Amino acid sequence: QVQLVESGGGLVQPGGSLRLSCATSGFRFGWYAMSWYRQAPGKERELVASISGGEGSTNYADSVAGRFTISRDNVKNTVYLQMNSLKPEDTAVYYCKADRGRRYMEYWGQGTQVTVSS
Repeated sequence: QVQLVESGGGLVQPGGSLRLSCATSGFRFGWYAMSWYRQAPGKERELVASISGGEGSTNYADSVAGRFTISRDNVKNTVYLQMNSLKPEDTAVYYCKADRGRRYMEYWGQGTQVTVSS
């Protein structure tokens, strides 16, 4: 069975840092692009960062570029999101997604809450 389990969320002050982890099992992790999405209350879900399954190329939303870093460990089957210089507008539930293209199912984690507040 496919599992994606996010962890590392919590409450931090503005300017602080968090590292999210998404531990996966049940599929060929190295063949999948991995992404982090987030959704704030009353807002649409938005793509935060992605990393390819091949070269490991990365992409970031303009709102987080320069502050967040996505990485993956294909031995541990885990994807990470290092979040620095956090702002209140980063407050959201953060979700991990696995994707290998339109011919295949995509997989989602259950989400982890990140709250940035003084």
